[in-house]
Amino acid sequence: MVSPEFVQLMAKYNSVMNRQWYAAAALLTDEARKADNGAFWGSVHATLNHLMWADRQWMSRFDGWDKPAQSIKQSGGLYDDFEAMAAARVRADAAIEAWAAGVTADWLAQDLVWFSGAVGREMRRPRGMLVVHFFNHQTHHRGQAHALLTAAGHDPGTTDLPFVL
Repeated sequence: MVSPEFVQLMAKYNSVMNRQWYAAAALLTDEARKADNGAFWGSVHATLNHLMWADRQWMSRFDGWDKPAQSIKQSGGLYDDFEAMAAARVRADAAIEAWAAGVTADWLAQDLVWFSGAVGREMRRPRGMLVVHFFNHQTHHRGQAHALLTAAGHDPGTTDLPFVL
């Protein structure tokens, strides 16, 4: 289903996309970044926060990172300060790429068991599928951020995988 090479490719793509998104978001004022524009998480700032929260949540399961203290409903407020969030994003992306470099086919083939706060019960799913979800979730919400940034007049740039890497 999914290979270590796929995980490494997507980790690199994730890092490149996040650099583009944060560069475009940095062109907005703090007020504009935090303005509720009707996206699922409301604002560019909250959407980027939610992505950071979700990445930390999944990496706590995949690689032993500290779980975020906030619930999913509070994830849009993980960081109030954009610069602090941007710096944390750079560190997280580097750590995700380092983790991806060590992922093996055997690890991907095993199940992961965890307690999901979102559904309120223990879950068991193949790691390979969960890693695909991990990267798909990032792409999904970055699409929302893309729409918000474009509407604000700041194009984050090319997003198509074959043209980015």
